[in-house]
Amino acid sequence: NRLHLVYEDKEAKIRACHAGSIDPYENDDFWFTTSGYTQPSTLYYADATKVTFEDEDAQHYQDNFIVDKLKTLPPQYDSEGLAVTQREAKSADGTMIPYFVVSKEGMKLDGSTPTLLYGYGGFEVSLGPKYIATSGIAWLERGGVYVEANIRGGGEFGPKWHQAALKENRNKSYEDFIAVAEDLIANKICKPSTLATRGGSNGGLLMGNMYTMRPDLFGAVHCAVPLLDMKKYHKLLAGASWMAEYGDPDTNEWDDFLYKYSPYHNIDPNVEKYPPMLVTTSTRDDRVHPAHARKMVKKLWDLGEGKDWPVYYYENIEGGHGGAADSKQSAFMTSLAYDFMWDVCSKS
Repeated sequence: NRLHLVYEDKEAKIRACHAGSIDPYENDDFWFTTSGYTQPSTLYYADATKVTFEDEDAQHYQDNFIVDKLKTLPPQYDSEGLAVTQREAKSADGTMIPYFVVSKEGMKLDGSTPTLLYGYGGFEVSLGPKYIATSGIAWLERGGVYVEANIRGGGEFGPKWHQAALKENRNKSYEDFIAVAEDLIANKICKPSTLATRGGSNGGLLMGNMYTMRPDLFGAVHCAVPLLDMKKYHKLLAGASWMAEYGDPDTNEWDDFLYKYSPYHNIDPNVEKYPPMLVTTSTRDDRVHPAHARKMVKKLWDLGEGKDWPVYYYENIEGGHGGAADSKQSAFMTSLAYDFMWDVCSKS
């Protein structure tokens, strides 16, 4: 689960790469596609026979197998002056957790830059370099920093990385995310008041736990189409199919570990200040029931009356688990979330 360069004396390219054969029975030609946080997808025509490593002094990491550049998607935002770096943070059990940072070159490290930390950490879903125009337009063009954390529960390092955070070990996923947030603050990329965090679905569960576990660590939280009531999740819509991931609350697993990461059950009425949070969901979500979001917000409003617990709620009446039924609605929901987070963090 450690990162290694293919060639120790070269700088690795941070990008996503995909290869597909053209006609494996006739030749060694293949399609080669790349993309990155600041680079749109590009399609190349390539020849596998040109992949050679014979000359030790050669520029090995050059794409010498590329025959022709065929097409590049047009850029959707201004990425001029942006740099992509990869860092690592030490989690509570000593495991090193990689994360990507997209920021302006030469950015002043004084903690004043609004920073958005995104995570998922479940179902062997991998995060990594890919072109996300919405983050570019709504966050990076404004001068913010965008961060993705490769926490356990995902699939970045194969099945073991996923299995390391199942059921009773789910806490590792949350400890990993906290470690990345603390590392960002320690390196003065941001401070708690300028650090926003965002996640949806299983990532919404992650957001709920960040909200209840470490309210001191974040300036703003966007919790989208979330799981939040882990006592009843398996009785709502598709929830029963996720028990291999989370556990069965109808058994001793509830008392043993599940309740510890059920945000709905871990709201602390004695906390005087929780960070501003936007919760969004869809009435027609057929995967994660909107009851999770509704119950959480209602409980926060009731218990937080007279306290510094700013909670905002938006429920779109259309759309499925994606939260929007068409491009117009998706654009609105995205703008709502990013404007909320930027407004809170930039004022800090």
